[in-house]
Amino acid sequence: MTEPHSLINLGELAKPATVLIEKISEAIGGLFRPWQVRRVAQAEAEAEKIRAVAQIEISEFQERALRRFFVEEANKQANMESITRKALEDVKEDARPKDVENDWITNFFDKCRLVSDEEMQVLWGKILAGQANKPGSFSTRTVNLVGSLDKFDAILFTQLCSFLWEFGVMTPLIYNVEDQVYKNNGIKYTKLLHLDDIGLVTFQSLAGFQRLGLPQDVTLSYYGQPINLHFKKQKDNEMEIGHVVLTHSGIELAAICEAKPVPEFPDYVVETWGRKGYVASSPWPKAWAVG
Repeated sequence: MTEPHSLINLGELAKPATVLIEKISEAIGGLFRPWQVRRVAQAEAEAEKIRAVAQIEISEFQERALRRFFVEEANKQANMESITRKALEDVKEDARPKDVENDWITNFFDKCRLVSDEEMQVLWGKILAGQANKPGSFSTRTVNLVGSLDKFDAILFTQLCSFLWEFGVMTPLIYNVEDQVYKNNGIKYTKLLHLDDIGLVTFQSLAGFQRLGLPQDVTLSYYGQPINLHFKKQKDNEMEIGHVVLTHSGIELAAICEAKPVPEFPDYVVETWGRKGYVASSPWPKAWAVG
């Protein structure tokens, strides 16, 4: 039977997207069979019952409270539907929304229902789609952390992700925060402290971090451009990777943050490696550019 409050034609969606909507409806009582609409209707009916039974008019304060409640619920509903629509655009054909836990979905919408900013809704949509595409991609802890972020935090983290290298895990190579390549692209000491404080990175301003036990040759890549490094010893090599590493939540979010590469950064990194005794097996082409 067709749901009277259906806001979307499921037949027009690819099957995984349809399954995702059904899964959401199962978890929170029907996102596109709006549970808020029913809650509002119930509230209205209850108010009428109070009037009839007590045979009194509710006060002006109660009237205003009810109006505020209706508006707030409508806004939450609009936010959740907007985020879901954005997520549907990124749901893949081989997605597995059935495997997403109901508790995860319930918590997700509890955290995002107040988000009305368009760009932050896009971020939430990518998280929902990512979880549907590969269940387990985003932990409940990460969802809760994103719920505490504001737009400034998201922009700052995206700036940091412009310096990420793939090295087994995504690793931001922040060697000297005072160097111009970082300053020119929004990275400062105080901003790294802030990212550490909100739980997206671990920042050690003095000691820094190392990768240990490396073979003589390793491959890293920067936005799809690989480079090989050669060390002096045949095994058990050490490599300084700078002063910042991503937390678990940071790693999860880095996968969906649409950062852009910094064209001059690869040459800067190769020069830094050279001073530390790491040899790039083939130099970066001077005309190298990332697209």
